[in-house]
Amino acid sequence: MTTDGTTIERLGVDLGDRSYDILIGNGLLADAGRLIAPVLRAPRVAVITDQNVVDAGHLATLETALAAADIAFRTIILEPGEQTKDFAHLERVIGDLLAGGIDRKTSLIALGGGVIGDLTGVCAALTLRGIDFVQVPTTLLAQVDSSVGGKTAINTTQGKNLVGAFYQPRLVLADTGVLDTLPVRELQAGYAEVVKYGVIDMPDFFEWLEGNGPALLAGDAAARRHAILTCCDAKARIVSSDETEQGQRALLNLGHTFGHALEAETGYGGGLLHGEAVAIGMVMALTLSNRLGHCPGNDAARLRAHLDATGLPADFTRLNADGWTADRLLAHMMKDKKTEDGKLTFILARAIGAAFIEHDVPTGPVADVLTEFLSARG
Repeated sequence: MTTDGTTIERLGVDLGDRSYDILIGNGLLADAGRLIAPVLRAPRVAVITDQNVVDAGHLATLETALAAADIAFRTIILEPGEQTKDFAHLERVIGDLLAGGIDRKTSLIALGGGVIGDLTGVCAALTLRGIDFVQVPTTLLAQVDSSVGGKTAINTTQGKNLVGAFYQPRLVLADTGVLDTLPVRELQAGYAEVVKYGVIDMPDFFEWLEGNGPALLAGDAAARRHAILTCCDAKARIVSSDETEQGQRALLNLGHTFGHALEAETGYGGGLLHGEAVAIGMVMALTLSNRLGHCPGNDAARLRAHLDATGLPADFTRLNADGWTADRLLAHMMKDKKTEDGKLTFILARAIGAAFIEHDVPTGPVADVLTEFLSARG
């Protein structure tokens, strides 16, 4: 329970002496100092955030909570957007931390969405050969996916998330109430990652989303809480059994091989958010599964219909794809982390709720799917 009586749901990520909790509830940010204090080596932190989070008022809430718990803090505010997740900003943040005189008992707090969480995680892994960090996700995407599991990375000119580390946080603090301040488009983008869990191995959850997804996006607190708990529980289970993605954790990349190629082609700008790319990528993955004889075509159509109903893109019609070719997108895919010995690996599906890992996927059918989506732009 928080000091104001708000119920806290607590999930555990079981990794031996590196285990940690995920705390989920409404209003937790205002009590963050008390909740974070037990995992700190010393009562001092550096908060890394972006301007959007500041403008929404969340930094002020966190700073008040830290001060109330007698936790000393300093803050680094970055510009928002995927472009922040690069070497230049990594160097800037680490330089700022070192100039500020941090030591190995100082902890970092990632206050923001997936970009801030990823960048902060890499900073924590590298600075002074490793310091602690806490995830305080402020977007739906980060609360259901990127803040849990310790996959941290930055982008390079060669591709997305190609430099990073598996480095676990000490705590994840997910305040569901902060989602009320998200722009609709950001909320929808995060919802794509919620849908992903249903498509991977929870067909009943996907069916629940078909009935409750619009209400979740419209602000239904109970629906949001249920979805976040379900996704975090699923991710905690997977991470506990396969921390460094040697097996089943790779299923969480459903839609990402296609999606990352789309992001790379758009230059990681605001024209295509990560969750939007994943939404399109999932439809493409089920379409490819159908072409390879694995998945009924009506499952891809069912997924597309649900994405349409919740305002997410399911094809290229919203993209400025002039000049795009299947060959260009394939070239991006060949740089994907899952590509081995020049052979593509995809997360495919036999049905909604029955995803699997397929190694050595031939490029021909992949190119056919890319051509189909490019040709259907209208």
